[in-house]
Amino acid sequence: MEYIDNILFTIILAAGIFLFAKNIKKVIRNINVGRNIKVTDNIGERWKTMTMVALGQSKMMVRPVAGIMHIFIYVGFVIINIEVVEILIDGIFGTHRILSFMGGFYYFLISAFEVLAVLVLLACVVFLARRNIIKLKRFVNKDLEGWPKSDANYILFIEILLMSAFLFMNAADGVLMSFSFNEAMNVSKEFSIAATKIFGDNHVGAAYYFPVSAWLTGFLPNSPEALHLIERFCWWFHIVGILAFMNYLPYSKHIHILLAFPNVFYSNLKSKGQFSNLESVTNEVNLMMDPSLPPPPADAAPPRFGAKDVNDLSWVQLMNAYSCTECGRCSSVCPANQTGKLLSPRKIMMSTRDRLEEVGKELDLGKNPFEGEKSLLQDYITPEELWACTTCNACTEACPINIDPLSIIIDLRRYLVMEQSAAPASLNGMFTNIENNQAPWQFSPADRLNWAKEND
Repeated sequence: MEYIDNILFTIILAAGIFLFAKNIKKVIRNINVGRNIKVTDNIGERWKTMTMVALGQSKMMVRPVAGIMHIFIYVGFVIINIEVVEILIDGIFGTHRILSFMGGFYYFLISAFEVLAVLVLLACVVFLARRNIIKLKRFVNKDLEGWPKSDANYILFIEILLMSAFLFMNAADGVLMSFSFNEAMNVSKEFSIAATKIFGDNHVGAAYYFPVSAWLTGFLPNSPEALHLIERFCWWFHIVGILAFMNYLPYSKHIHILLAFPNVFYSNLKSKGQFSNLESVTNEVNLMMDPSLPPPPADAAPPRFGAKDVNDLSWVQLMNAYSCTECGRCSSVCPANQTGKLLSPRKIMMSTRDRLEEVGKELDLGKNPFEGEKSLLQDYITPEELWACTTCNACTEACPINIDPLSIIIDLRRYLVMEQSAAPASLNGMFTNIENNQAPWQFSPADRLNWAKEND
């Protein structure tokens, strides 16, 4: 029974990794439901953008308070998890603080981890207050009612618990290692060996080895057995909590932790005012201009203009939907949203993800999700939302990870116009004038310069 803890830990670790890989595979499968497009241009510029925006958090700092707090969580949580490497080794092989042989450098690492843990705790408390006490306008919008609001709070509470467990684990461990060699041997051979590696045989005073958690020692008992129990509980809670958090990500908006980097890398680098041409329309125009071009195969399905459902969007647009952090910066700068119209760019992304998740569940059941009556357009996003958009691109500019809600809005509007002729009356009049008069106005091309004659 000596190695039962190591066996149990290895089983939990393997199960956690297996479930995570399985769920991430589903997310990738869902993203690949979208149209395949190649994004291979400007590779150097893409790496630069990813470094500045995703790694450097440059767009987060437009709002300094949120930006600084997010950097605390971002840097702290990533760097602290370097410590997970040691926990994994200890858990599998039954060692205790196996990296302590690094001596002073190990002391520096643990000290840095603890300072970062406190900063993560501070940031999480601030974010909870902003959402639930101060209630910033963009966090109390109806877009976030129900699960989205709970999801945001859950993840902040989880991070607080994980960081607290990390600090109390260190505190209990530090006090335990401060006992004499013989006392430590009576509790745990591994603890005594770890303490001896760091401090030598006479390792009294090791409690103050951990600069932050040392302040927590006053809350701990003075019994070696009780300290050992607290340390082990916090150790297990911390690592199992991290594995649980990892498997929670695919079900949460916080999957942006994984997708933010590729999402920024594949983001649109063109001018914000430049729309893409529909390939199907371009091909039709080319055939009209050059009849010698080969026509499409006779048995080919007619192309769909615009997008009706998620399979008509590109995989990049669907990755955008999964990457959305629901921060609401897009909606907070949207002129349509600010004037009370139905449009919310955040809701566009959330609805796209909700529809994609529904499609994924039907694929899991072996069904064709696109044979039914449900679709992204109408059932999840209404024409009223789409036509409220002014195409000003404020939402795209404001997004911290370069998500492009406007591209989805435009594709859905293209479907309404080109497939269903369902544009508003004012636009239909403009389309008719452009078709007949080559201009938006209801004047014959022959009369177009009459104003100049009248004004000499």
